[in-house]
Amino acid sequence: MNARSALFDLYGDHLRERGGKAPIAALVRLMSALGIAAPAVRTAVSRMVRQEWLEPVRLPRGAGYALTPRAARRLDEAAHRIYRDLGPWDGRWHLLVVERVRERARRDRLTAGLGYLGYARLDDTTWISPRPSSELDPLLDAESARAERFLSVYEGDPHGLVARAWDLEGLARAYERWLADARALLAGDPAPSDERAFAVRSRLVHEWRKFLFRDPGLPPAVLPPGWPGMLAARFFDAEAARLLPAASRFVEGCLEDTLEKIPGETAPRGDEEDDDV
Repeated sequence: MNARSALFDLYGDHLRERGGKAPIAALVRLMSALGIAAPAVRTAVSRMVRQEWLEPVRLPRGAGYALTPRAARRLDEAAHRIYRDLGPWDGRWHLLVVERVRERARRDRLTAGLGYLGYARLDDTTWISPRPSSELDPLLDAESARAERFLSVYEGDPHGLVARAWDLEGLARAYERWLADARALLAGDPAPSDERAFAVRSRLVHEWRKFLFRDPGLPPAVLPPGWPGMLAARFFDAEAARLLPAASRFVEGCLEDTLEKIPGETAPRGDEEDDDV
């Protein structure tokens, strides 16, 4: 888990509901529980400021960093997918026909962005998702791309459509590996300390969040019988909920205990290099 990814997880899982901001001293303390050193935290924060995910703010207990509106939108949408708060599927697909982008860098960014937002490619210019994304317009605007959009009902076998668009076999194996690794992570520690609960839950959420790049929240109606993602999701929900009270206590303690300056800690500058992030 690198510092930048861990900070995204921290803001999304804990700080978003606490105003989306925190003193730098608290960020350093929280990241140290994950084995991430202060210099790496400062470098990651600087990078996120340059990329307009975070912005410097002055807080009552010192210098801090807050989510930008863009970051808040990204984390809110991610949370809906992580915790599957998507509502019932109406049987329609969101279909995009994207104009051809000739510049390779723009094309690669657009392809990666659409994949993250839950769209799968049917051909060179056509993409589908089980539901529209609120982040689609900002992505298209950022890459100066245009797309025709349709809400469509597929008249063939939806299972065949999904198997064509998404690598279901690979996705199933990934869920099975995640479940095995998660069970191993949680084995033998039924009552962890608050700090340990925070660290374990952070790892659990971090690994689960990776499915945002592979699974758009495919509706159960179009998935194969015995889909391993459902068992993995039930395990994730149960363990994340079990660890949350202790993890939250640790976060609250770090946010409150920032009056004393951490030795060697300074507020990051916006011009530091990315180095190992």
